Order: sequence, then C-alpha cells, then structure tokens
Amino acid sequence: MRIAVTGASGFVGGAVAAALADADHEVVGFGRRPDGWSHPAAAYRPWDVASGPLRGDRDFDAVVHAAALADDWAPIAEALRVNRDGTRNVVRSFEGARIVHLSTSSVYDAFTPTVEASESTPPARRFLSSYSASKAVAELELAGVDAAILRPHAVYGPGDTTLLPRLLAAVRRGRLVLPDGAEVRHSLTHIDNLVLAVRRALDPASPAGTYNIADDTPVLLSVVLREFLERRGVPARLVAVPYRRAFALAGALERAARVTGRRPRLTRYAVSQLGLERTLDLTAARTRLDYRPAPTNLVGAETW
Repeated sequence: MRIAVTGASGFVGGAVAAALADADHEVVGFGRRPDGWSHPAAAYRPWDVASGPLRGDRDFDAVVHAAALADDWAPIAEALRVNRDGTRNVVRSFEGARIVHLSTSSVYDAFTPTVEASESTPPARRFLSSYSASKAVAELELAGVDAAILRPHAVYGPGDTTLLPRLLAAVRRGRLVLPDGAEVRHSLTHIDNLVLAVRRALDPASPAGTYNIADDTPVLLSVVLREFLERRGVPARLVAVPYRRAFALAGALERAARVTGRRPRLTRYAVSQLGLERTLDLTAARTRLDYRPAPTNLVGAETW
C-alpha cells in the first residue's frame, strides 16, 4: 500500500510513518522542515499543509493526517489555518484515498469531566483552547469522505516532546503541583497503541467513522505520574491544590497574558486536562476496527 503521512517530522507522525515503513508499506512522509524525517525504506517531501494543496505526485492509496498545531495558547486564526484549513488541503490533495485523520479527545467539553465518553457524545459548543476548537471544526472537513477519525487522549511514549516533558519541567524544589493532585482517572494513549489503531484504520475492510483511541483500561493519573518521576530519577512529590483554585488562577494568568502579550505559565485548558476525569469508551474501535490495545505502561521511560 502506498501511504502518505503528514506531520512526519513530529512525534506522532514520525512514529506512525516509521512503523508503516517497517511493515513494508511504500511510505512518503511530509513535513514543514526540509529534513524533518528520514527512514532507510521511505521517502520524505517538504509540504506545509496550511500553505495549500500538495503539488506534484498525489497518487496514494491512503493518507495518515497527523500534521497539527498542538498549542493550547495559539491565536485562534493560526490554529484554524493549520488545523482546519490544513485538513481541507489534505482532503483536496488526496481525492479517492482512505484518510486516517488524527484528531483528539479534546473535542469533548473540557469544562466538565469526560466519563467513558462515546463518539456519539454531542460535540462541545464551548472550548478552553484554540487547539480544541480548531480540531473540532477540522473534523467537519472530512464529511462525505472515506475517512477514519481517531480521537486519542494524552499520547505518550518514546519520542514524546510535549506531555511528559512539560510535566518534568513543572517540577520545582522537589514538588509537582497539580490540580487535586491528579487523583483522577484517565484514558492515556501509548504511541504504540495509536500506531496500532492507525494500522487497523488503514485496512480497506475497516469501516469509516469516528473512533476513540486509548490504552486498554483507564488509570489513576497520579499513580502514572509518580511512576514516571521515579523512572526518570526525579525526586519529587505530587502536591495537590484545589481544582477550582487552580482553574481561577489559570484564568487570571490568561487575562494578564492577553495584556502583556506573553504566554501564561498556566492555562485553564491544562488545568482541566490534569484535574478532571478524562476517560473514553473504546467499544466502537474494539468492535469495528478489531482494536486490541495494550495496557498503559512506562517501560523504557528512563530514556524517553
């Protein structure tokens, strides 16, 4: 199968592209940087999906659309340009190809806990970040297309440049301060499980549709974070601050940031992701994609 992978220069896209190339697919990775990704059995072409439809060779059986602006404080216009318009350009560039679109569970309402949410959960009408809003409207660009939309939550694993590194950077004087101490259930997504979901969705026999993706069972976030800190050799303890206080503080920091033009040290989106339950119902992926994920695990986290 000849497969295009956008966002190959990023954590998720690079992992997906490498896994598909290792499985003997003919893979072409795309990214903004001239030398963003390489693999001995694959090709790479520079392409900024937000700049317009792809020029040149577009003859692919399938495309995995992983390119995205994953920044909860990005200006809404820029987030829409990359995430919504970029998706539109992908659809226009690969007419007739199966599209596996990597969306996010952040399209669900972030103001309230996400408890075993199914794909039929009504779409959010309010958003805590430009990332969530832009990814939600990006999904609409796939209406009427042969597409599998995957909604993972909190992707982690080897090569992670965002989730766990940010938490490490937040450790101060042996303390990691978290809303309610992160004593909440989460459906985390190991990169290997997300790659598995992509491979299942690429199967021509797999039905199009929208699918939640995560590890086999939810975990207590605080337990996972303590194990991660221990594996990384970081002597830190989790310190709880009441959720409402953290949310209010983040709101104040956001208001100040809009005046100063500087990025806030804490956002309401980040607080909502760490302090509220975020669990997903995987029934659709299990039954329609034959998705069989492994449990959450941090094996090898010492070197991530």
